Amino acid sequence: MSADPRPDCPDIAPLGVDGVLVRFSTRLDDVANRAVLGFAADLESDPPHGMIEIASALSSVYLRFDPETVTRAELTKALHARASARDWSAPADSAGRRWHIPTAFGGDRGPQLAETAALLDMSEEEAVADLVANPVRVLAIGFAPGQPYLGMLPERWDIPRLGDITPSVPASALVVAVRQLIVFSADTPTGWRHVGQTAFKPFRAESDAPFPLRPGDVLHFDPVSHDEFDRIRAGDSDGSGGARLEEAQ
Repeated sequence: MSADPRPDCPDIAPLGVDGVLVRFSTRLDDVANRAVLGFAADLESDPPHGMIEIASALSSVYLRFDPETVTRAELTKALHARASARDWSAPADSAGRRWHIPTAFGGDRGPQLAETAALLDMSEEEAVADLVANPVRVLAIGFAPGQPYLGMLPERWDIPRLGDITPSVPASALVVAVRQLIVFSADTPTGWRHVGQTAFKPFRAESDAPFPLRPGDVLHFDPVSHDEFDRIRAGDSDGSGGARLEEAQ
């Protein structure tokens, strides 16, 4: 097996008849993901000749190109040159967008919080305080429309997935495993632990902007009481769930 690519020297490989994969790591890594987001943003703002489509994942960037406009070899050469131009992991969170999302924890809003806290050797209150003290970044959008993978949490949150699948957790649930969080875009079976509940909808089919989150966005989960959460959800008309967005000026 070849050595794991480095963020400053990604592996660029063919994928299908009209695709190229720029891989910054073979496993989830915070530095590599930052490089993915920085590199993808640059490609979107200044597309290489012949590029048709781009999609970022946790540790790689996929490009689809027009073989009648550019050869794979030409595109690969251009991507190597751009990838080596600078440190793509450098962009700071403070330069992007920040969301503050009201979240109810524990009880019927997060029925697996107690189990999660026990794995961390913390009380439920300590686990919530530790979780919300660490803003997380949208690492990638995937699995379901608009659904974010969020991270990275501190190493102590490297807790395993469940041994058995939970048949269903509700849409907008906050779940945790392996140093990551997800806010589900629909009712979903999962092996991740359900620790909290938001009213934030990552997919809004009727909206002009159906995917409110973008890779690189930073999310803060702001604790609210269950009563306050019920008020927020009852008054929510646009799927924002009381979330507040701060955009860099």
